[in-house]
Amino acid sequence: MPDISPVKMRAQKYAGVYLSVILFIISFGMGVIVGKTWYIQKQITDADGNVRVDKVLNLNRTTNKSAVEFDQFWDVWDAIKTKYVKQPVTDTEMFYGAIQGLVTSLGDPYSLYFPPQQAEEFAKDLSGELEGIGAEIGIKNNELVVVSPLPDSPAQKAGLRPGDKILEIDKESTFGMDVNTAVSKIRGKANTKVVLTITRNGLSKAKEVEITRMKIIIPSVLFSFKPNDIAYLRIMQFNDDTTRELNKYIKQIKFRSAKGIVLDLRNNPGGYLNTSIEMASQWIEDGLVVSEKGRDGLNNEHETVGPHLLSEIKTVVLVNKGSASASEIVAGALQDTKKAVLVGEQTYGKGSVQDFETFSDGSALKLTVAEWFTPNGKNINKEGIKPDIEIKEDWEKEAVGEDKVLDFALDLFASSTFKW
Repeated sequence: MPDISPVKMRAQKYAGVYLSVILFIISFGMGVIVGKTWYIQKQITDADGNVRVDKVLNLNRTTNKSAVEFDQFWDVWDAIKTKYVKQPVTDTEMFYGAIQGLVTSLGDPYSLYFPPQQAEEFAKDLSGELEGIGAEIGIKNNELVVVSPLPDSPAQKAGLRPGDKILEIDKESTFGMDVNTAVSKIRGKANTKVVLTITRNGLSKAKEVEITRMKIIIPSVLFSFKPNDIAYLRIMQFNDDTTRELNKYIKQIKFRSAKGIVLDLRNNPGGYLNTSIEMASQWIEDGLVVSEKGRDGLNNEHETVGPHLLSEIKTVVLVNKGSASASEIVAGALQDTKKAVLVGEQTYGKGSVQDFETFSDGSALKLTVAEWFTPNGKNINKEGIKPDIEIKEDWEKEAVGEDKVLDFALDLFASSTFKW
């Protein structure tokens, strides 16, 4: 699940932005001359002001001069329309494909363009409801990998693990496949099946894993009390209702005067930036939570906000290689400010900021605009967060229901020699 900073569903403002994207495709590297914008917009919109693909294609091609010989774009377009064996080829599909190609050319696995249907599915992901296998998929070292399977999801029950490399989806090679395409192929209607060919460290050869898709409803927070009045908070993702759910459980933690907190961020793929800042702020009383560094070195600092109700409670944060993005922000902030002890494995290292924009036709652009840095200046992107105490997870050797990392964390609260 990708992170969004800030998440802006500003559809009413995007006619102009969408126009800019279209004009960029047509003029490619040359930019838009402001004085001609109104004239061009009038040419490519209908009576209601909606962008018409056919009108875009009918613009005078001779006006689109570029150092990259943009006429070649139209030559290829015409060749596909007149020569490609499987006709008809629709202008709309080619148009969306051209925009996807623009974004893919950046070489950034987190910058994606979603045609309308895929944009709708992405919005469902953020809402915590989808149909599929229940796993976050990403690109690492140019390979399609499992970032994290959700607890009790079809993916987890089928045996998928963080870091598994996906070689094939239903016998189709994933070589060169972008995340957007992979997700669309893995996702599907409930009760249908998908076969993933995977490999991981320790496997002598690739193996096929058959998974039955289901409707996935993702809770944002799981809560319970462990022995000796230790509160256990497992954050599944950082979405719209995470802060509300967390506040509800904080009341129980305070009422019971918990002796400690285990904040479990393992296999958490992330979510909203603002939610991660609000969560970290419950422990951090003042100062920086995270900073963004964008193009040209522009820096945007996010300081702690709101009440800091958990600042005096001993806390252990659990992380692993499936902890990504927003969960890395929280882990890194609590580690740097000495508000928690991190236990587990080094995190995934997804520390970039995506701006999410929707357009008038329902399509959307998720574009990397900055990278994240912890309060002490560590670059989260690629490096990840190293735990204070490293404990390797080993699902293959653990019994059902056993969790050695959690058990170790709980033992820390009872230890007479551990220094907080």
